[in-house]
Amino acid sequence: MAIVSIVKFLYRICFLPLWLLTALVVSSCSSQPQSISQPVPIYTYKIVNTYTHDRNAFTEGLAFNNGFLYESTGQYGNSSLRKVDLATGDALQLYKLPVEYFGEGIAVYDDTVVQLTWQSHTGFVYHKDSFGLLRQFSYPTEGWGITYDGNRLIMSDGTSTLYFLNPKTLESIGSIEVRDGDRPVNMLNELEYVNGKVYANVWRKDRIAIIEPQDGRITGWIDLSGLLQTQNYSGHVNVLNGIAYDAQADRLFVTGKLWPFLFEIKLVADK
Repeated sequence: MAIVSIVKFLYRICFLPLWLLTALVVSSCSSQPQSISQPVPIYTYKIVNTYTHDRNAFTEGLAFNNGFLYESTGQYGNSSLRKVDLATGDALQLYKLPVEYFGEGIAVYDDTVVQLTWQSHTGFVYHKDSFGLLRQFSYPTEGWGITYDGNRLIMSDGTSTLYFLNPKTLESIGSIEVRDGDRPVNMLNELEYVNGKVYANVWRKDRIAIIEPQDGRITGWIDLSGLLQTQNYSGHVNVLNGIAYDAQADRLFVTGKLWPFLFEIKLVADK
């Protein structure tokens, strides 16, 4: 009734067509601010250095700490935790997991290394220098990737959810859903914390998601297509997986399962 009264009033004083006045008033009354989703930036890469990587290593987790790489490898009967010389790719220290465990992501914090396993709902905490087992813990989901942001452990389970863990108790203290705009992004795998963001491999994709850990928004993508040349493929598994960051020297490293190389890269904004 209010709209009809307004239309009649304007018609009387303005002598505009009644249909036009009605359309203008209804439009002004019903219009709402529209949020326009902006596409996130896409980065490509420049190879800075290429290092030898054990092509028998089924890489599941990667981290950099005090000049060395720490690597977790998977597959039943071949899972391991390794301390690796960056320059040569040689394993300086190696701990083999019991055959019933499939190794997954790792994170280094303080003087410990945390390692997940895939479907056993079991994680392990080792002394960083000796690889001596300090404790084990459990979680209800699968274990895929894990990283440390300086305060919390952040864990993936192959879905679009990231879980936050208390690093001392290893208990869950929250979670977020990762979304690209309105779309959840599943198959989040190996994780690395880089300059306030979480970098995540997406299983069987040649790209890395850049995630805002406060709310799960994807703020960028890294397209690593063509990083490993086809002539260097080994068998049927050539999946990008493994991100490590040297915060002191601002160096980003990536590799994959059974890859013969580990690459240091710089991100390039896609124009």
